Amino acid sequence: MGIQERKERERERRRQQIIVAAKRVFSEKGFNKATMEDIAKEAELSPGTLYLYFKNKDELYASLSLRILQYLNIRLDHVAKQEGISTEEKIEALKEAMFDVYDFDPLVTINMFHLQSSETLRNLSPELLDEIKGLSRSSLGTISDIFQEGISNGIFIDKHPVALADILWSLFSGVVLWEESKKIIDGGKDYMKQTLETAFDIFGRGISKSVA
Repeated sequence: MGIQERKERERERRRQQIIVAAKRVFSEKGFNKATMEDIAKEAELSPGTLYLYFKNKDELYASLSLRILQYLNIRLDHVAKQEGISTEEKIEALKEAMFDVYDFDPLVTINMFHLQSSETLRNLSPELLDEIKGLSRSSLGTISDIFQEGISNGIFIDKHPVALADILWSLFSGVVLWEESKKIIDGGKDYMKQTLETAFDIFGRGISKSVA
């Protein structure tokens, strides 16, 4: 292994060390109360070292979403490319994929949904923003392709597939954020799975030509 490769591996290891520490701090204190100094202390690094990897707290917060977006893309791509299954089965697999993404890392999934509706995006480096945009567009594009298949086969109502993808994504993010808020109100009771199941079922019935 060359010197440059070792340096790159060390840099990536340190970057992941910071991200893991940030996740713990954001989980305990929330975004607004957490500081770069808190994260540096958790990572056992100097605050100055953090700024070598992330230009501000917003960028560090946003970086947490990259892993979940990458995982989402992998799961959706797998659904879209499955052969020998019907469009209805793909929609069911799509629902399971979105459940799996939430289960994979609930905290970061919630972080991602907060991010998409916040001013944080305006404070990111162009490189990080482009990466988030690219992954998000890829996810929605794959979902849209599945809906287009259903429309072309006469299974779904003839509505723009991108609009259907946007609605499904809004449904998913809205339910996750609302149910997380309800945990505080209802003393930690978790209705996430049941609510998502109901929401996806109603959505599926709404776009099906056999029901419409």
